Amino acid sequence: MATQIVAYRSPELLAAATAARLVTRLVDAQAARGWTSVVLTGGRTGVAVLEQLRAAPARDAVDWSRMDIYWGDERFLPSGHPDRNETQARAALLDHVPVDRSRVHAMAPSDAGQTPETAAEAYSELLAAAAQPEDHYPVPSFDVCLLGVGEEGHTASIFPGSPAVYETERSVVAVHGCPKPPPVRISLTLPAIRRAAEVWLVTTGESKAAAVAMALGGAGEVALPAAGARGQRRTLWLLDRAAAAKAPGMSSPPLA
Repeated sequence: MATQIVAYRSPELLAAATAARLVTRLVDAQAARGWTSVVLTGGRTGVAVLEQLRAAPARDAVDWSRMDIYWGDERFLPSGHPDRNETQARAALLDHVPVDRSRVHAMAPSDAGQTPETAAEAYSELLAAAAQPEDHYPVPSFDVCLLGVGEEGHTASIFPGSPAVYETERSVVAVHGCPKPPPVRISLTLPAIRRAAEVWLVTTGESKAAAVAMALGGAGEVALPAAGARGQRRTLWLLDRAAAAKAPGMSSPPLA
């Protein structure tokens, strides 16, 4: 498993370049086996990537009807709430491309008659049903899992020292008491994230520099969950200049 770091001059360039990379990766996967899968993330940078993908002329090279779309985490809020990752992803991209609705796998909202725990269990069952025998785990081997990184090192909704970071058996968990609102969420666990062929950690800003440096410097995943987000074949850190500033060996980061 290789780890690669790429730093860009600005958040805008980072978002555009990540969108271009994603088109290439999805098209290659579809050419190889006829379909592809991706895990989406929320947050300002994650949404910016989807907006750039929507605007990219090459987006039509992707056969959107042959793609399974999942989420790494979700805020447990009512359907259509503007803070839900699903709502933001639909506005930024999914409502503007010909996706197969049956292959867009959103996590349940809070008004669907489920508790956070039953919603997490339902999503884990959905993932298990999509897994192939060769995956050797009740989660499909996603082609790309997009993730953000928080200032304190959280990724998805796995926060430092939280029960979720200790989870080794379940693929999806309910998360309570998140230090960032809203306090209740649903999240993939690190073992589920690590089933992805490629994990892309995409983040920007000076406030993330310390967490990025610690993750790349060998911090433990309990203290810094982003350090435990790794792909089967590749882990790709996509950063802007500010987020990369303190990374090991990157005091003068090479800029793409």
